[in-house]
Order: sequence, then C-alpha cells, then structure tokens
Amino acid sequence: MKKTFYTPIEVGDYKITDNFWKAKLDIVKDKMIPYQWEALNDRIADAAPSHCIHNFKIAAGMEEGAFAGCVFQDSDLAKWLEAVGYILLYKKDEELETIADSVIDIIEKAQQPDGYLDTYYIINGLDKRWTNLTDHHELYCAGHMIEAGIAYYNGTGKEKLLEVVKRLADCIDGTFGPEEGKIHAYPGHEIVEMALVRLYETTGQRRYLKLAQYFIDERGKEPLYFKEEIEKNGRSFYWERSLFQYQYYQAGKPVREQKTAEGHAVRAVYLYSGMASVAKETGDETLTAAVKELWENVTRRQMYITGAIGSSDYGEAFTFDYDLPNDEIYGETCASVGLIFWARRMLEMELKGEYADVIERALYNGCLSGMSQDGTRFFYVNPLEVNPEACRKDQRKSHVAVERQKWFGCACCPPNLARLIASLGNYACAFSENTMAVHLYIGGEIKTPFGNTRLIVDSNFPWEGKVKIKVIGGGGNFNLALRIPGWARGYTVTLNGEPTEGSCREGYLHLRRDWKDEDELTLEFPMRVEKNYANPNVKSDLGRVALTRGPLVYCLEEIDNGKGLTKIGIKEHAGYQLAADGMEAGEVDIITQGTIADDSGWGESLYRFDGPPNLNEIMLKFVPYYLWNNRGTGEMIVWIKDC
Repeated sequence: MKKTFYTPIEVGDYKITDNFWKAKLDIVKDKMIPYQWEALNDRIADAAPSHCIHNFKIAAGMEEGAFAGCVFQDSDLAKWLEAVGYILLYKKDEELETIADSVIDIIEKAQQPDGYLDTYYIINGLDKRWTNLTDHHELYCAGHMIEAGIAYYNGTGKEKLLEVVKRLADCIDGTFGPEEGKIHAYPGHEIVEMALVRLYETTGQRRYLKLAQYFIDERGKEPLYFKEEIEKNGRSFYWERSLFQYQYYQAGKPVREQKTAEGHAVRAVYLYSGMASVAKETGDETLTAAVKELWENVTRRQMYITGAIGSSDYGEAFTFDYDLPNDEIYGETCASVGLIFWARRMLEMELKGEYADVIERALYNGCLSGMSQDGTRFFYVNPLEVNPEACRKDQRKSHVAVERQKWFGCACCPPNLARLIASLGNYACAFSENTMAVHLYIGGEIKTPFGNTRLIVDSNFPWEGKVKIKVIGGGGNFNLALRIPGWARGYTVTLNGEPTEGSCREGYLHLRRDWKDEDELTLEFPMRVEKNYANPNVKSDLGRVALTRGPLVYCLEEIDNGKGLTKIGIKEHAGYQLAADGMEAGEVDIITQGTIADDSGWGESLYRFDGPPNLNEIMLKFVPYYLWNNRGTGEMIVWIKDC
C-alpha cells in the first residue's frame, strides 16, 4: 500500500491576516529584524557584543582583526538572513533587501575557492579545519547557512546566497562520506542533516540527501569518531566523567538504538528532525520506528506543559523520565523551536493530531515566552516558577533570568524565534495528492494545490474557538482534513449553516466532497478553563494544578497577586471569570477564587506541631504564560496548589 506523505504549504502561499499572528509578523519585520541587525553589528548599548558581522568582514579581507565571540557565531547571521527571506514573502521591503544583499556580498567574499565557509577557521587557520568536529560547530554553521540560502532564494528569487551554500554543501560532500579518502564522521551539533534534505528538495540533487543520510547512519558507530578525534588531538573530554559522555552529542550509540532522549536538548531535537526528514525521503522504516519511539519518550515523559524541553542546566539537557522541575528548569527557547521543527516533520510522514498539538503548545507558550511584546528583549531559559531572590542567591537557579535580556554572547535564541515566526505559514497546513490538511487555525488566505482553489480562514485564536473556512475559486473534489485540538472537549461543524458530518481519524476531521465556490465551513471548539494535573510520577507537580484555556497555559504574577505565590492555592470548586483587559489586543485573563497560607500569626518558630497555617481567601488573576515579565520583575508561577 502506497504511503501518503504531506508537503507543507510554502510560506508565500499562506497570507496571514489574523489579529494575533499578523501583529507578531509585524513585530518580526519592524522591530526584531532591525534590532537584531543592530545587535549583529554591535550597536546595542549595554548589550553583549556579537562580533558576527565584524568576523565576516575580517574573513572577507575587508577589515583587520582577530576572531571574536563564540565559535559558532556565524550561525546568528545565517538565521537572521533566513528570517529576512521569509519576512520578504510576507511584505516586500526594498531597504531591508538591500541590507541583506550587502551582507550576502560579504559572505560570498569570505567563502574560500573550494566552497569552505566558516569565519573561525578562515581567520584562525584553514589548516585546522575539520579537526574538532566534536565541539567547533563547522557543520552546524553550514546547516544554518544552507537554510538561509534556500529561504532567501524563495523570498527574493535571488540566487547568490543559494549558489554560495551549494558550493559549501559540495565542499562538505567532497570531505565527508563512506568513500576512501574522506572523513568518516558526523557533526557535534546537529542541524546540517535537515538542511541538506531541504537543499535536496530545492535543487533535486540527490547527493545532498545521501550526505544527510550518511551523517545519520554513521552517528554513534564503533569506533566512536569523537573519541578518536579527541585522543588524536590530545584534548581532554569535558563530558568524560559525566553521566552524558558521548550521549551529550547523541553519539554514544547508533541512532536506531537510542530509545530515550538524552544529552543536549537542542542538538537532540535537531537530530530527530533530520532523522524524520531522511526517513520520509528514503522510506527507511527502521529510522521511522526509531524517531517515533523517541517522540513518545520526549512528549509523554520529558516535556513541560508549555512545550519546553531540557530540564537541566547541566548540559542544557534531558535528564530522566518525569524529571520536570519548575524553578530549576533550563527549557531553552531554541529547544522549543526545535521541537516544532521535529513535530512538523513527523506530520509530513503521518497526519496525526498529537504532532500538531505539540506544535501549537510549544508555539503559543514555550516559544513566544522567549520574546518581549516589542520583540527587543529575550529569554534564553523559560522557567515555570520564578522567585527573583532565589535566582540571585541559589546557585541551582542562577541560570534563570528574572527579566528578558537585550542580547546574549551566545545569541542562538533571538534569531531562531524570528525565523520561526516569519515562516509560520509553513507549519499551519499541508497537502497530499488529494487532501488539504489544516494544522493550526491562523486567519489568512491559503493557496491550495487543487486548481484555483483558495481557502479563506477567519480565526480569532487563541482567544476564541470559532473558526470559519471559506472555499474560493473553482473548488474541486478533495478531502479537507481539519485538526480537532487535543484540548477541545467536543466540537461542532456546519457547512453553509447546516450541520455536517465527516470521519474523525487520528485527531483530524476528514470532509470529502466536491467543493463549490463560496462553500463555508464553521468549526466551534468550546474554550473552557481547564485544571491540568500532571502524571503522579512528576514529583514537582504532585498536588498542584495548572490552568489552561484553549492552546494557552496561564500563570500567576506577583504584580497581580502579591508576593509569596508558592503559598497560593486554587479552590476546588472555584468558578472562572474571563477578563478582557490586559497587555495584548484581545487578551483573555482568568479571574478565580483562591487561598493563601497566612504566616502572620506564626511567630518566630520555623516549625510547629499545633496545626497548619490558616488559609485566607483571595481573588486570583491568571495571565497567559507567554506574556509574563512584560510589566516588570517579580515572582511567577504556573503550577499552584490544588486546595
């Protein structure tokens, strides 16, 4: 039986117009991209310097100086260019395009005659290139530059950067592989795998797919390349005495033998994204089975309710099943972005609602929390509980920032957010030979592959659960697959005002018919305030609840509820009021009854045996988690006591 695969809609084929996401796209275009350009040029006052553009100018022979910044600093510019490519499909901007073209000229000048491109080694000595794949990120930077070349070509039709990255990929292909005389190795930080698959899809050159497949198949084979490389160079191995060892890089065993997510969380989900891409293109069932098993481990035992992953500051890593501390979490923004990359590629292989549910959960919560409302401040770490004093005085929590930062010395997260939001249409829907699947309900106009048919989506997600989808154009006979969100307790669907039925499979409602011009579907998902309970094995959340409404996770902030948020509980049968005012247009806050432990009569005793503290009744105000810390610094909590 022929397997059905799904192709994401191209970014330019989804014209996003809804109030929520259009506002975010405008922020990316008008605030984030210009701000990040200034940061890359070291022009943000009192912010950590990037050195990125300066490094490229030195490598291009345009300026003098030494390499500065992280060894992978090139990737920040690549991600910025990728975001620019996508945003130019949203709205043309000649000035922005001119800036991008000028920096692409610098990149082209820096590229070596054989296609090699990495400013760290161009500046510090090409004789040392490819000698520290374990830690020096050459292939990681290449992967991001390849993604940038494809996005900029798609956004502008200009081929200069695409030609640069094709030469770079050819250089890598001529260096790595199973053939005699090549290096039999793989990257320390994954991402080039999925980038090479995209380059294959763009150019039709199968050698790029074969190279991606080689990197995945070679990873973790004995003898371990990283171990040999470290010993050959006489370096010490930082992770040798840790529990991670080579699984920090997901390289301690072949990928098909990896049953649980281990090591650095961002590297892991980038690898899993590449595995899914290669599995789809090659039909490798063993690789498909492996990546599905890893998916189940991550999303059912190692993922926070916000879509954050990577619970430990040590190694920015996964730890073990159900270990999800709220105040010591790492939860890097890039890890949630990478989780979305992976989920979309799982959706390409199999139309299953749980993959789109994870995209939605991570997008609205774990990712958006990483940026301020104006797009100029950023979180690297995304906690679910914050006490500013603890972050200042407790080493275990010192990695948790209590307010968003202007920039970072390691600034992977800000441009990652920009490129994700700018390419949002790519995650919202997909198509197969006879099906149009809608994953996310984002208002806008979708160009379908079925003749002249377009879909007009009218949605006020995440604040309201009513969605209208109108068919425009010639129509045609095809299947429309509409996701039923995992959070929805029931739904109603009408066609042209009349109740209609379809078949519901794996979280999607399938409606097959000969669609007519002006046909209009209306979906309604009741958006109830829900108390969420964690698996009893999650010790951090035992006896606690988290409130959600639709796709949004909610939290308490000190500015609304006072200090001592860990003393607060929610009453068992409390009702909920929805408040329309707030920080964001259309924002819905939640007002309910709660209690707070009274310490006023406790005295000087640390402990006592004559009963628990009294509980005083209070009113609680919950705000969307992604908006926390936009009104000043203070305590914040997601999971609160269930009284």
